[in-house]
Amino acid sequence: MNKRLLGHSGIEVSPLGMGCWAIGGPWQFLDIQAGWGEVDDNESIRAVQHALASGINFFDTAATYGTGHSERIVGQALAGKRDEVVIATKFGFNVDETAKHAIRFETPEQIIANVRAACERSLRNLAMDTIDLYQLHVWDFPKEHAPALLDVLEALVREGKIRYYGWSTDSVENARAFAAGEHCVAVQHDLNVVLDAPEMLALCETLKLASVNRSPLARGALTGKYTKDTVFAPNDVRTDPWAVQNILNPAFDRLEDLRAILTSGGRTLAQGALAWIWARSPVTVPIPGIRTVAQVDDNAGALHFGPLTPDQMRQIDELLGRSVLTY
Repeated sequence: MNKRLLGHSGIEVSPLGMGCWAIGGPWQFLDIQAGWGEVDDNESIRAVQHALASGINFFDTAATYGTGHSERIVGQALAGKRDEVVIATKFGFNVDETAKHAIRFETPEQIIANVRAACERSLRNLAMDTIDLYQLHVWDFPKEHAPALLDVLEALVREGKIRYYGWSTDSVENARAFAAGEHCVAVQHDLNVVLDAPEMLALCETLKLASVNRSPLARGALTGKYTKDTVFAPNDVRTDPWAVQNILNPAFDRLEDLRAILTSGGRTLAQGALAWIWARSPVTVPIPGIRTVAQVDDNAGALHFGPLTPDQMRQIDELLGRSVLTY
């Protein structure tokens, strides 16, 4: 597949990114276990390097993931390869690296006041001089405070600390408010074959923003490796009741209905789910969570198949009882 543009930035990224949440190891957000269980750092480094060798040049992490551990692993794995990759990370929470714990700031003003220090910390973790895409991680940040935050981000652009920025949010109105910033080029939001986001995609297409897609495999539910009876480790974020109800179970409920289409042409289920996202909109860039070389091979293998066909996309809309779109 051809590369895709990161919004109106002019930066070309691989159609598939590597989500680096899962390589951060255990950590806690408020009172929720927010990691993906134990990790093997050596395997994580091999996975990042293998992803690059397999054609993936876009890596998405966050200050919260392992409270800095994911950023450090990404930086270590890509040392000497900076010119070959596009690096995205996120900010906006109060991160305690020692306690492996992240909490909310009490006010929007505190979030804004912390941006510069957070950016410097992420640059140190990554061992890099510039962040390509710096994303607000606070999905419900009050949009009326967006102009003040945009001022800080634009200052960081002028100083060369970041190149562009975006917001990780599922709110179309929040995304619209942030897009007023000159260097805002992306929205990160949930999207998968079961969980469509037509209004957000329409906004991204209209405003020339990249649609960076989290949960493209519904946190593993669309891979066929798990069922509703799967018992995840206590320190795995997939034990969170919200994730079970809103991401995992909807995918489990419809997976068998979609299996024949998603596995067409010899694809794995994961490859078919990614193929749906690419066919859904030309601005999409899915970032499935990856932490092993085997997962890299499965996900990167989707690049060889490319998007689903328009007819297959219409069949899926019909199966799921959605409005049948024109593809």
